[in-house]
Amino acid sequence: MDLNKRKICVVTGTRAEYGLLYWLMKEIDADHDLLLQTIVTGMHLSPEFGLTYKVIEEDGFKIDEKVEMLLSSDTPVGIAKSMGIATMGFAASFERLKPDIVVVLGDRYEILAAAQAAMVARIPIAHLHGGETTEGLIDEAIRHSVTKMAHFHFVGADPYRKRVIQLGEHPERVWNTGAASIDNIRRLKLLEKEEFEKSIQFKLGRKNFLITYHPITLSKIGPLNAIKELFKALDTFTDVHMIFTKSNSDTEGRVINQMIDEYVLQNSERSIAFTSLGQLRYLSAIKHSDVVIGNSSSGLVEAPFLQKPTVNLGDRQKGRLRASSIVDCIESSNEIVLAINKALSADFQQKLKNVTSPYGTGNVAEKIKKILKEVSLDDLLMKKFYDMEHDE
Repeated sequence: MDLNKRKICVVTGTRAEYGLLYWLMKEIDADHDLLLQTIVTGMHLSPEFGLTYKVIEEDGFKIDEKVEMLLSSDTPVGIAKSMGIATMGFAASFERLKPDIVVVLGDRYEILAAAQAAMVARIPIAHLHGGETTEGLIDEAIRHSVTKMAHFHFVGADPYRKRVIQLGEHPERVWNTGAASIDNIRRLKLLEKEEFEKSIQFKLGRKNFLITYHPITLSKIGPLNAIKELFKALDTFTDVHMIFTKSNSDTEGRVINQMIDEYVLQNSERSIAFTSLGQLRYLSAIKHSDVVIGNSSSGLVEAPFLQKPTVNLGDRQKGRLRASSIVDCIESSNEIVLAINKALSADFQQKLKNVTSPYGTGNVAEKIKKILKEVSLDDLLMKKFYDMEHDE
């Protein structure tokens, strides 16, 4: 190993997050002056969620460390205990790898654990997708907490850059690079219809819905009632084919996944469910769907870039920037039906041709890699709070 290389350690815990980090990892790995280190954790190591660490290896990346953390429980107590186990695991991994920079993305609890361990180990942290808001989730607090631990910030849009600065981060260390997911759309050759159908072993219909529903951790309704309302709405579209992608390991995610499996079993001729589609198949699913339904951030970020309408349910994504292709609605079957019909209407479909994404135009990984390679690591650890009255 070349000791003069800057060691960039990328942490990933979920299939979706890895899809966003993929091109950055490729850029780092291809640079002769950098050494990519990879730590996988969380759902990647769980048989229940598809053991997706294998996908990372199949993509040609060396996994340097595996941090086991998931308990069988997805209750608040179980998740809090998982976070504690993760923090200990990351502390040991960072001690062995001794990275120069730790790269984390987003707002999940395993990322908070990684950031805590890196902060205590005095390792500079680079955080992607800070400054965003998701008011229906504990992720909101986690994201902003990671921002305060991080030293470099790569955000998806200018309002998010301003918000990170508002949190006291120095403007010189906050870059609006755009959303990482746009690189996937720009750089992947999405599957044509027949290729896609073959890859998922499912025949598309005349109309198709792509559905992803995650638990809203701060919701008073609860996932059981919310998902029932969604199913009730979907039952009215009897001629539509449906592709479900399952929930993540948040609180009560297992309940949602069990209910999805039961619903698909009852509607097996026109629906199918996946634990993980991977980026290529997932983006291809958006491309071949008529409406994206649920509460995933992909409905707000990727779907508008592909000029597809999104019916966004509930408050999970409350506070995020929205394109004109988003139809927000409460988690009531009647309201969901009205929102889907609006998204399918001729007028709305016509407007999609002029939709623009608020999350940039791509080339994100290359921009971030260049900064990680060249930025000074001197005098980082004693952070000073940047007050807003300073001129930016």
